[in-house]
Amino acid sequence: MQKIKVEHLTKVFGPHPEQALRMLDQGVGNADIRKAGHAVGIADVSFDVEEGELLVIMGLSGSGKSTLLRCLNCLNPSSRGSIFIDGEDITRFDHEQLLDLRRRKISMVFQHFALFPHRSVADNAAYGLEVQGVDAAERRQRALEALELVGLKGWEDSRPGQLSGGMQQRVGLARALAVKSDILLMDEAFSALDPLIRRDMQQELASLQRRMKKTIVFITHDLDEALQIGDRIVLMKDGRVVQIGTPEDILNNPANAYVERFVENVDMSRVLTARTVMGRAREVAFPQDGPRTVLHKMTEGSDTSMLVVERDHTLVG
Repeated sequence: MQKIKVEHLTKVFGPHPEQALRMLDQGVGNADIRKAGHAVGIADVSFDVEEGELLVIMGLSGSGKSTLLRCLNCLNPSSRGSIFIDGEDITRFDHEQLLDLRRRKISMVFQHFALFPHRSVADNAAYGLEVQGVDAAERRQRALEALELVGLKGWEDSRPGQLSGGMQQRVGLARALAVKSDILLMDEAFSALDPLIRRDMQQELASLQRRMKKTIVFITHDLDEALQIGDRIVLMKDGRVVQIGTPEDILNNPANAYVERFVENVDMSRVLTARTVMGRAREVAFPQDGPRTVLHKMTEGSDTSMLVVERDHTLVG
């Protein structure tokens, strides 16, 4: 079931976006549009996100990935196109509807933890609930549950300054989880962390995803991170989508020369699995088959070897 659907989304920055949109429609390049005093953040972007999917949007600096993420909750109002969440086009929402959407359905986790230094860890985790008007006792309970989920049980009365960077990012994640939003938007959430802590957080996120089945859109510039955590990847360049696919799809079938260069130095063993590379056996032999029967099957199937299985397809060898 689709949770998010983006159709032909474009975002232009500048004093006269309609002029820039006309230039885009005429095939004018981004460089010439910049000379006219405008900047194309994203252009004609379309994709969907299934409920419970972890979709990674990745690209180099300036590719448009963070602009796109901020369009998904209308922090960046789009210039053209549609964004459907649970079938509703949120680009048509009024101010109050957008506020309610951000409070209840979409949570955001930032690169820089955005914690209140004067508040306790529990109070930081409960902040979104406070904005929703949830009473103090329930806020505290849900914040403690979220902190336990991210491995911070026992730290609830500490201040953010007493925590490591990785622990602070866990507080930010707990704050997003506490409000029980359907959708998490994560903008370079782990990029400020040390490599070892970053790897721990990637594993933590994957574990949470398996347990909670949240719909997550995760922004990164790091291909290894994208391949590690993404169910699918949206690869961007110059504000446009160049390829969408599973990590295996992108590694095995790059869409163009740019993607080929992007993935050429990837350690394939970190991504590919036996399931990915195996092929389905076209023919099998049974223990009672004679040599002529097996030879005939191999000839018909153009096979140089053949699996032998029992009648219930238990592998013999």
